[in-house]
Amino acid sequence: MNLLAQDADPVAAIATAPGRGAVGIVRVSGKSLGALARAITGRDLAPRHATYLPLTDAQGGIIDQGLALFFPAPHSYTGEDVLELQIHGGPVVLQLLLARLLELGRAMRLRLAQPGEFTRRAFLNGKLDLAQAESVADLIDASTEAAARSATRALAGELSAAVQALAAQLVDLRLLVEATLDFPEEDIDFLRQAQAQQRLRDLQQALDQVQARTRQGALLREGLHVVLAGQPNVGKSSLLNALAGAELAIVTPIAGTTRDKVSQSIQIEGVPLHIVDTAGLRDSTDTVERIGVERSWQAIADADVVLFLHDLTRLQAPGYAAAEAEIARGLPRGVPVLHGFNKSDQTAADSAAPLVAQAWADWGLTPGESVWLSAARGDGLPELRSALLRLTGVQRGGEGVFIARQRHVQALAEAREHLDAALDLLARDANAPLDLLAEELRLGHQTLMRITGAYTPDDLLGAIFSSFCIGK
Repeated sequence: MNLLAQDADPVAAIATAPGRGAVGIVRVSGKSLGALARAITGRDLAPRHATYLPLTDAQGGIIDQGLALFFPAPHSYTGEDVLELQIHGGPVVLQLLLARLLELGRAMRLRLAQPGEFTRRAFLNGKLDLAQAESVADLIDASTEAAARSATRALAGELSAAVQALAAQLVDLRLLVEATLDFPEEDIDFLRQAQAQQRLRDLQQALDQVQARTRQGALLREGLHVVLAGQPNVGKSSLLNALAGAELAIVTPIAGTTRDKVSQSIQIEGVPLHIVDTAGLRDSTDTVERIGVERSWQAIADADVVLFLHDLTRLQAPGYAAAEAEIARGLPRGVPVLHGFNKSDQTAADSAAPLVAQAWADWGLTPGESVWLSAARGDGLPELRSALLRLTGVQRGGEGVFIARQRHVQALAEAREHLDAALDLLARDANAPLDLLAEELRLGHQTLMRITGAYTPDDLLGAIFSSFCIGK
C-alpha cells in the first residue's frame, strides 16, 4: 500500500487510551476541514480556541456536551487542519462521536486512522524529523523516569541536532573531495591543504561520542538483558526473587527445580533491567531438563550481561571446579560477565577468601569483577546493582542521554565503517582514487541521514509507524 497516496485522505481516530476515563478525545486530520468542523459543531470555530458546545447526531440528538478545538494548517501537530473534540471518556459515547464524524466526512473520504498515522503526517509535513517522531512513541511507552526524560530530549531534537552536526562536517569533507575531482588540472592539493585526514579523524571522534550516547539511549529504551547462569542450586532463583522483591521462581533444595526461563523486569536507578533466571547448567539424561539447559545457553548468547553465580559452600566439592570451568568456556566472547559468589551468610569471609582465590585458578579464569552475595538474606544486593550498571557503562539516571533505537545505533555504526574506509584510502595512498573516496563519504552521509528520515524508504516508514498506538 502506498503510504503517500493514503495520506491524501483525511483521517479520524479516538486519541485517548481504550477504557473509561474522565475525558476522551476524538481527533481528525486532513486538508480543508472547516466544513466538517461546522457540520459537527453547528458553528465556525475560532482557531486554537476551546469552545464548549453540544455535539449532535444525524437526528439532532445530543451525543454529548464537550470542547471543540480547531487548528488550521500549518499550525497544528500534523501540519494539516486538525479538529479535536473532547468529551466524557466513555467508550460508547466516543464511538458514537467517531461514527458521526465518519458519516459527515463520507463525501471527503474521511476514514479511520492507521496506527501512528497522525505522527507520520507530522513527519511528512516537516513538523518533526523521523528521530523526533519515533521519540513520541518512546515517550508514551517509557517505563522509567529516566527513559521518559531521555525521550523528551530526543523529542526536543537533541539526537537530531547531534546527527545534523556530524552531517555538516561530513558535507564539508565531501565538498573538498568534489572540488579536487572537478579541478584536476589545478596545481593545488585541496585535500592536503585543508587537512582532510585530520578533519576526518576529528569527525570519527565526534561520531564515537554520539554513538556512546545513542547506545545508552537504546539501553534506556529497551533495557538490559541480564541472564543468571550457573550450576544447579547455586541460588539463581533465590537471587531473582530477591531482586524482584517477590516469589517469582520456585526455590527448593532439589537440583534442577528450574526447568525453563523465568523473567522479571526491574529498575536500577531508572534503568530497566530484564532479569532472566535459567535452568542450572549441567549434563542431564532428563529430556525436559536437557531442553531447559539448551534454552539457558541460548539466553546466555543473547544477553547484554551474564551474571555467573557461584556457590561459596561448594568450592571444594568434588567435580564442582571442573563444571565451573566448562561453563566458563561456553560463555560467549564479548558479553560482559559479572561473577556473583552466593551464600556468603553460610561461609566465614576469612576462610572463604583463599578458597575463592584458588577457585579462579582452578576454573582457568583471570579474576574478574565480582560481588559477594547472600540471596537468602539480601546481603550484597546494592553492590550487585551498582556493578551491573558499571559493567555495561550505563550512566546513572540517564542524565544527558537521549532515547534511541537499535536502528540509530546500527546507522551510526555503518557511517563509522564508511569513514574508516575513507580514512584508510587517504592514509594508504597519497594518490588515492578520489572517486572511491567521494563514494565512501557519500554513503556515510546518506547513512547518517537515515536517522532523521532524509533518506528513508516507504517500507521502513511503515514498520516504524505501525508500532504506534492508534490516534497518535
